Order: sequence, then structure tokens, then C-alpha cells
Amino acid sequence: MKRKTDATGSNTSGLPESKKRALSSEEAAARFRDGLFDSAEQQKYTDQYAKSSPYYHGVIHSLIEPSLLRSVRDEIQTQVDFTEKETDIYKIFQSGDLANLDGLDDSSLSKLPSLLKLRDAMYSARFREYLSAVTGSGKLSGRKTDMAINVYTEGCHLLCHDDVIGSRRVSYILYLTDPDTPWQAEWGGALRLYPTKTEKDANGDDVKIPSPDFSLSIPPAFNQLSFFTVQPGESFHDVEEVYHYREGDDKTKKRVRMAISGWFHIPQEGEDGYEEGLEEKLAERSSLAQLQGRGDIYDLPQPQPTSWEEPEVKGKGKGKVEEQTEGNEFSETDLEFLVQYLSPTYLTPDIAEEMSDAFASESSLSLEQFLNEKFASRISAYIEDQERQTLPPSSEEIQARTEWTVACPPHKHRYLYQQPSANDTSNPIKELLNVVFPSQAFRKWLALITGVDHLNSHDFLARRFRRGGDYTLASEYTGEEPRLEFTLGLTPSIGWEKEVDEDEDEDDESGESSSKPKQQAEDESAEHPSVGGYEIYMAGDDDEEEDEEDAENADQVLRKKTKADPAIYRSAGADEDDGILFSTQAGWNRLSIVLRDSGTLKFVKYVSAAAKGDRWDITADIGVEFEDDDEDDDEMEDDE
Repeated sequence: MKRKTDATGSNTSGLPESKKRALSSEEAAARFRDGLFDSAEQQKYTDQYAKSSPYYHGVIHSLIEPSLLRSVRDEIQTQVDFTEKETDIYKIFQSGDLANLDGLDDSSLSKLPSLLKLRDAMYSARFREYLSAVTGSGKLSGRKTDMAINVYTEGCHLLCHDDVIGSRRVSYILYLTDPDTPWQAEWGGALRLYPTKTEKDANGDDVKIPSPDFSLSIPPAFNQLSFFTVQPGESFHDVEEVYHYREGDDKTKKRVRMAISGWFHIPQEGEDGYEEGLEEKLAERSSLAQLQGRGDIYDLPQPQPTSWEEPEVKGKGKGKVEEQTEGNEFSETDLEFLVQYLSPTYLTPDIAEEMSDAFASESSLSLEQFLNEKFASRISAYIEDQERQTLPPSSEEIQARTEWTVACPPHKHRYLYQQPSANDTSNPIKELLNVVFPSQAFRKWLALITGVDHLNSHDFLARRFRRGGDYTLASEYTGEEPRLEFTLGLTPSIGWEKEVDEDEDEDDESGESSSKPKQQAEDESAEHPSVGGYEIYMAGDDDEEEDEEDAENADQVLRKKTKADPAIYRSAGADEDDGILFSTQAGWNRLSIVLRDSGTLKFVKYVSAAAKGDRWDITADIGVEFEDDDEDDDEMEDDE
């Protein structure tokens, strides 16, 4: 008996027609807008691509047949679920990998016919040949597809990276913003490209260093394709934050930056154009090589560890320490010096002992109201005055016209900083940086409350993280011995963390809960969005196996995973270990001290433009030395 023909048709692979991916040239062309494949049109984009800067890129303002793309957008909005994900480098809502659509059952696939048509058209031989000709990148794989749907709402962002992982050859973004409400450039969400400068590394070889400032911004638009050739150490870009509503904005205009993004890969084994060993060669030139230090000599700031055994910097007037005692023993002069700056509470023996016990137990401390009220008020007044002044727009102008320097390269960090300069007490932050923290009196206090007797070096840094611009990406401490690190938060603005009412979770006398109604809580959350700026220490990943599938499914996991990779801590379930060891929000007059082990990651989350002020702090790396006797004692206790 003959089998009845499937209603969806069939193909030579035996798959239902809904899963068919090999399109004829005519079928593929019909899914793109009229005229795209005309020779004159193709030549126009080829010429534009060849002349583009800061590196090769292109923009096609109308790619897909409009009714098909509208149908795709409708399907996504009604049929696709998204997961909120947040790491050091991004905050987004993301779908699963569209390459896995073929694994769905026919019932599920029947709900996504337009999305399937779009995917198959994008990776059709006709369009791959077209894109290869425009970019001059070489042949592109039709077997290895790599695309996902990403949604950026207010506060979402993606920080600077070069997209280099594995076999990627061309990156692309196809925008699905509201076709009936044109996207406004002032809403953010632009693809921004960063120029590079060629320098010599320590071996005399060329290395490209990205500028801390982008040179080109490409705003989103419905049916626009932005694309570029993936170039190791050169194709640096980010996605601008999608900005929150400001006073007077029309809130009926939805700020949802939806896009399908992904990569075209080099041909795989068995495909036309496959080159044996090419993927391994590309891996050698990957972002990992950049992150592992070829260009580190051009990083700013450069570490400036200073021995505490050297003569200390002397302050002026009352700040001068006139006498010293042996070891960590406090003199009366030490206390007289410290009480000018620190809260008296933290100088009492009982409190010092409590702090020492707590640090021994937790390897961390968080001290509120660390500076005394008089000195803290001077700092607050200074910072508020600084924030009333407009900073220059570019990094070069900032360095030329202010006392600040911009940290770079941007695929590692970006913020304003000042390093110590002897005897400069022209403002209270410099007084802390140059007089208070380098003093022997402060060294003794720090040794006392941490229980670490030998503090042999210090490296201090004053930092200012600008709203809508600054961050540090996760970096791993690789020293063999632990080191002390502290951060003194000096951020006077509000809104960085929710105010918690002491009775919020308690019932009142009537027995009714005092917590706020759900709608009121949601309204307040919308008015006070998450603005980042927190500092996090995270455990490194001991598993050296890389999750390549996850990295290639997400357009945001854009750096090859290292042994210590930042976790996606915002999407971790309640029962999952998110890897966070210690965290502290931007705040006022809070000292956080951590004993950091080798392999531990740390970063400061990107500061949203919605923040009410910049994030200010002073941070320190303190070299420590542990007594061998203490280690021997620990081993004896373990043996027992």
C-alpha cells in the first residue's frame, strides 16, 4: 500500500517539509526584499563595506521581505519564551538557540513557520554567497548555524568585546524593533564600534589596543541588518544601554530592542571551502590571547605597589605622624592621627577585637560609617561639587583638562581614576589617597582588625564610575598567596540599593502584614530601576572543560571561557549556587575588606544611566605575608 503524502510535504532527507533547510536560489531570494540581489545593489554594499571604518562593517537598511519579518516578530511575541541573564559583561533577555529548532516536535514547529522561513533564508546558499561577496570574508558554512533572539529592555546592555570565539567569521544583527513606532536614537541600544591603535608588545610584535571611546554608533531600525567580519583583536564593539524613560517622555512608545543575532562560521569538514586546521589557527589569535596579556603593558592604570617599609608620606599639620613604634604596636600619636579621619567606634579595643574575630571567621568585613562625620562631610561636599561640573566627552579631553585618567582597554574596564601623588592634599580624596591610607598608623589598624601582621605593600586607587559608561569586567587574581583588598565606598547619591524597612517583614499589632501591596511595590520598582554599580567577588570555575555549546548559543557570551568564568548569577535558581562569595552595593562611607584567594574573580557592574549619580570609591591591593609557623600549626591541627 502506498503511504499517503504528508500534508506538509517531504524532502530527500525524510524530514517533514517544515524542517526543510535547503532552499533553491529562487525560494531564498523570495524571502528577501525586492532588488537585494541585483548586481548594482550588491556592488553598492560591497563598495561601502570596503571603505568602512573603524573596521570592516556593513548596514543593509531593508533586508527581509517586510510581511515575512512582521510575521516573525508576531510569532516571537506570542510563542517564544525568554530568560533574563546577567553577568559582568551583559544584561539581556534571551531565547534558546534557533539552530535547535529542528529538534522540536512538529506541533511546536507549526507555531513558528515564519521564524523557520527566516532562519533557512539567512543560512541559504544564496544569501551566504551574497554576504561572502559583500564582505570578502571567504566562504561561509551552511551546516553550522548560530543565531538567537535577544531582547533589550530599559537598563539592558552589552559591554565591549571582539566576538572572537572558535570558527566565527561574520557577525550579524537583524533588528525586530516595532515597525510602526520608529526607534529613536536617544533611546540607546545602538551598535557601537571601537577603533584600535597598533602598538608593539613585549616581544616586539604588533598588538592592537582598542580605544576607550567608540567612534561609530549605529542605531537600531526595523528590518536593518548590521554585520561585520570577526577580526581577532580588532572587531571591538558594544551594545549601548537601552535608556529608561525620562521625565516628559512619551511612555506609550515601547522601548524594546528586539533582534535576531548570531554568526556565520567558516566551512565545516565536508563543506565547500573547508580548510583543515583553520579553526585551530583562529583560536590561537582569539580574544583569549588578548585577555592573557600581550597588550597588558598598555593597560591603564598600571599597578604601582609600594613597600610599607619605605619612609611614609608625611601629611600636613595635624595629619603628620611624628613618631613610630616597633611592629604593630599603637602609639598615642597613631591614635591621635587616625581619630582625625576614622570613626572613633572603630578605634576602641573591644570593637577591634570583634572585627578581628569576624574577619578570621568570614575572611571579609563590611564597616558602615567608616570615616568620622567631620571628614566624611568634607568628602561629600567635594564629590557633590564635582558632579555638578560637566566632564569633557572624550578620554583625551578628560586627561588633558582634569586630574582624572580613563582606565582602558574597554574590553577589560573603563572608569576614571587617580593614583597616589606624594604630598598632594588639595582635596579630601587625595588626602586619603596620599596621607591616610599609606600611613604606618593605618597599616597597624588594618593589621589589627584583620589579624594579618605582615602587610608589606600597598597599591591605592581613587575611582569614579560615570553613569551610563563605566565598569570593570571580571578579572582573576592569579597570585600564589592570598592578598588583602579593600574598597571604601564614597558614593553620596541615593537609589543604589533598596531601603529596607525594619518592620517590612513583620506583622503589626492587628496581625496584618506591614509589607507594601504588590502593585505599589511594582510601581516603586519601576521608578527605581536596578542601576548596577555593585562590586562582586565570585568563585572561579575549577572545571577546565569549556561549555562551547552555551558560548556559541548566546550572542552575549562573547569571550572564550577561561578556568574562572563569571557565572550568570541573575538567572540562577533559588536552589542553585550562584558562585558569589562577597558583594557590596555602591554606597556612602562603607569600607569592605576581603582576603582574596588565587583564582577568585572580581568586577564592578556597569553603572546604568538611570543612576542618580556616579559611583565613587578608593580601592586598595595589600600584599601580605603569612608566618610559616601559622601554616605549620594549621597542618598539625588537620593531622589531629
